[in-house]
Amino acid sequence: MPKYLDFESFAGDEQYLNDLKAAKDSSDTDDSEKEELQNWINSVESRVISRKQEIYSKLTPFQAVQVARHIERPSTNDYIKLLCGDDFFELHGDREFGDDKAIVGGIGKIGNYSLMIIGHQKGHDTDENINRNFGMAHPEGYRKSLRLMHMAEHFKLPIITFIDTPGAFPGIGAEERGQSNAIAESLAEMSEIKVPIICFITGEGGSGGALALGLGDRIFMFEFSVYSVISAEGCAAILWDDPSKVEIAADSLKLRAKDLLEAGIIDGILPEPLGAAHRNYEAVAEEIRKCIFKELPCLNEISADELLIQRYKKFRSIGKYSIQGESNA
Repeated sequence: MPKYLDFESFAGDEQYLNDLKAAKDSSDTDDSEKEELQNWINSVESRVISRKQEIYSKLTPFQAVQVARHIERPSTNDYIKLLCGDDFFELHGDREFGDDKAIVGGIGKIGNYSLMIIGHQKGHDTDENINRNFGMAHPEGYRKSLRLMHMAEHFKLPIITFIDTPGAFPGIGAEERGQSNAIAESLAEMSEIKVPIICFITGEGGSGGALALGLGDRIFMFEFSVYSVISAEGCAAILWDDPSKVEIAADSLKLRAKDLLEAGIIDGILPEPLGAAHRNYEAVAEEIRKCIFKELPCLNEISADELLIQRYKKFRSIGKYSIQGESNA
């Protein structure tokens, strides 16, 4: 049974709709009953669609956060399976400490493109989330990611990243092994990787843990994904010491795709099916495929040196600042 969020008031009707469809398909149902059921199905389905459209057209920022965190939302491995099929070979380890299961990566093929694909990996149930540390990477995860990016550069493979994490893991062990340094190295070295990098924020893009995979030539967000420097809960705790202000925090953070597009932080928004990505994996995977096929030919025509210059300018142009007379305003 699908997992519904508190604000999804169509849940009862949708479950009733599924029961009607099951009854219609039953071999015990005669033709007259099937016709009557079909009329009910059409009526209820129309009501469900209308309610979904109404709800998802008016999501609050914190409701968008809840959608982005949905446990059934597609993960990196889901996208890899749909986009690459059997044409993917996973690579493991950072060659220093171990293999972090919160980040997966390897060489895959999408259409005629051979690519290095790297992404955060959450789980679809409690056991898998524990195994994947809820998508929160340790330093070895970011070092693995960076190792694979350098491998991609060596073999001239474009890089695709999937971003979906609450943030880098904040535990003592991670700090002892150099968490902040691993993220800083990721940012510094991604800025100089001489192959195209396309980043997709597929769910929750949280803080430096997300940014460590997010320094690319093109950055896209799904319609109901979020991207921010801190979680809404963390923001509410720090600014007001009041968990009840989480919705105010979410609104203030401007963490939705449309806000980030307006700020020039991302390059585009990918649409999601009615009811969000977790309701149709194939549809959202196809949006990624189309985006890759559109962007990669253009990026592949740019020389390596020019690619780095454009990447530098892209990130220097974000925000407004003035340093020793230099301004980007």
